[in-house]
Amino acid sequence: MSLSRAPRRRTARGRVLLPTAAALAGALALTACGASGGTSSGSGTNYVQGKGGVSTVAEADRSEAPKLDGGTVDGQRLDVTSLKGKVVVLNVWGSWCPPCRAEAPHFAKVSKELKAKGVEFVGINTRDASKPPAEAFEENFGITYPSLYDPNGKLMLRFPKGTLNPQSIPSTLVLDRDGRIAARSLLAVNEETLRKMIEPVLAEK
Repeated sequence: MSLSRAPRRRTARGRVLLPTAAALAGALALTACGASGGTSSGSGTNYVQGKGGVSTVAEADRSEAPKLDGGTVDGQRLDVTSLKGKVVVLNVWGSWCPPCRAEAPHFAKVSKELKAKGVEFVGINTRDASKPPAEAFEENFGITYPSLYDPNGKLMLRFPKGTLNPQSIPSTLVLDRDGRIAARSLLAVNEETLRKMIEPVLAEK
């Protein structure tokens, strides 16, 4: 079965949403740029979606992120669970994705400024069929943190249903010091939004 193609649905904004869970199970692949949003959590969830498309979870209700490990764009090995004890920002991106390119300078800047405060950034590069475009993306935008290389989107499938899982490209998640999902955005973020996602989690003791 080919893992490089999956059905796409375009929104009114011309963005492309990820397939449904059924399509993911059948195709085992992510699609192109896209995000959906609303103003409140869905039925049966324990998170609240605020203005700007950022969803947050109270400390007592957070779910642990799945094990995310594998090879990186620069040829190293990374296991995100090794970063427990620090606040971790996960960003799902692709070099082909215009919103990803728009938000990349903000990630480059904030990641460098907050590293000394105990915040680690990790990218998840997806839907790039080969590494050179992803490597060029990181170089062009000054991305200095590692990115797991996940061309077929298999890491996305590890997130349990009903959690703040990444459902689009780009997606950004903030994990607390215990490795639990504290916040998520399904939209491209700017520096202000990114800091607002991180700062409350960083302030937790």
